[in-house]
Amino acid sequence: MLAIAMNPVGGSLDSYYPQQNATEIAALNIGDTVITGMDVVDEGKLRKVPLTYHPDYLIKDIQEERFSDLFTALMTGAVETPIDELTGDHISSQGTAQGFEGPGILVVNGDKLSVSSPGTFVWGFKKAYTYGVKTNNGLEIRENGTTIKTVPYTDISNSTVPHKYVTVKTLKKWYNKANNGAKIALDYGLSNFNDNRNSVAPEEIKTFFGEDVLNYMENYPSGSPVMVYAKSTTQTVVGTGAEVLGSYTNYSTAARAYNAMQFVKGWNNTIIPPHTTSHGKETVGFQGISDPHAPDDSATHGVCPAARSLRSAVMSDGFPLPVGMSTGEYAVLYGFEPSAGILLNNTNDYPVKIVMWTTGSGASLHIYTKAIALT
Repeated sequence: MLAIAMNPVGGSLDSYYPQQNATEIAALNIGDTVITGMDVVDEGKLRKVPLTYHPDYLIKDIQEERFSDLFTALMTGAVETPIDELTGDHISSQGTAQGFEGPGILVVNGDKLSVSSPGTFVWGFKKAYTYGVKTNNGLEIRENGTTIKTVPYTDISNSTVPHKYVTVKTLKKWYNKANNGAKIALDYGLSNFNDNRNSVAPEEIKTFFGEDVLNYMENYPSGSPVMVYAKSTTQTVVGTGAEVLGSYTNYSTAARAYNAMQFVKGWNNTIIPPHTTSHGKETVGFQGISDPHAPDDSATHGVCPAARSLRSAVMSDGFPLPVGMSTGEYAVLYGFEPSAGILLNNTNDYPVKIVMWTTGSGASLHIYTKAIALT
């Protein structure tokens, strides 16, 4: 009854009390990644307005059983703005994200704080986030440009520094040879997303995108595109390739077969988003085979048949000749590491997934490739 009686007064005061800016109540930065169940509204930032201005808020307190807020409003004459007055899509009346799948984005639509559901495909790029910097006092740890702590050399261990990408042994070896001020990348985040969401720190990747995404990005060089979300899609084979290892009397067949299979391992399941470029995995190794005709008297023979298979599949889908490859039988150019060194350019409007596998063994090793469009 009180709210009904005071409503005309509240209406007349409406023009004197502009609505609170939606960004003021956000618990996160606009553009941050959001998943269902996260709190996105900071209730402590909700403005209280005179009861005479919005007596109808009392009714919402009753409907939502906020009896403590109701009592406070009646005692003080000031009532808290209901969350749903300032929020829009995918935010509950309690200020949590709801009603969408996948990694959403906190946005402002019009004058409402909202969560935008992800598009069909979301990808970002692997970028160094945490660095170690050598100083006179030890190893300075910097995250996203901010110094977090300094670890004395004698205290460098798995419990004091990130070690997902660089082992403690390697880090100490680097430290002993580096000059003061030199830096080394220790951990990686994701940035420059196709939907313009904010960068995601290393510790958030698994939470927002899942462990598979984290495992994927660990295998690829810095700067590589990483598909973090894909709705149910249609997969269509748009290019194929097939080659046989064969034998060369001057080179070990077993070593060549090993290199071919490592090439397959380096490229299998690589996803290249539209209008981006990608290397293969950097976590595979190849066996050098003595060759007096090679620039360094050694070459990774065996990768060329596998490279021809990959080249055939992607170029039949409209890719240009991969960087680091030739058009001939000797497909991998000297000086290019066969996985992390070669670069594929997807000029299509859809993501392409590379699938490679082998059958047989020795000189009869068959290498197959499929380029699969995700639409």
